Amino acid sequence: MAINFEDILEAFEFVSFAQVGECQAFLDKETGKIYWHSDFGGDFEELPEDIADKKYIELPHKNELDIGKRLIFDFAYQYLPDDAGEIESIFRMKGAYSKFKALLERRDFLDKWHEFESQAGEKALRKWCEENSIEVCG
Repeated sequence: MAINFEDILEAFEFVSFAQVGECQAFLDKETGKIYWHSDFGGDFEELPEDIADKKYIELPHKNELDIGKRLIFDFAYQYLPDDAGEIESIFRMKGAYSKFKALLERRDFLDKWHEFESQAGEKALRKWCEENSIEVCG
């Protein structure tokens, strides 16, 4: 059964919005239904009692697909090579991501970063689907 990739992508973005483990999404590989869970509560439906069954697969967080710091550094070296050293320094401190975004705003590269990050996330997620025998459409 082919599952709409946009549905998987939306759930992946939900999972990746928070810290690892705070938000989860589970795909029922037999029906294509996605179950959502958040430690913050909300109006999500109850997870099935058999969620540990092999027919369900938990969607990964972006950090699990190596779409974290490595991606930031790839972007820096590709688009902002003169700032790469500063960006590396930023990520040795607390609050690095907001400082990185502030630098991108100053350089007028924030939109380019969002596009780069989105494309990398989609590519990694499609690869994850393939590795987990999840047939997608769209």
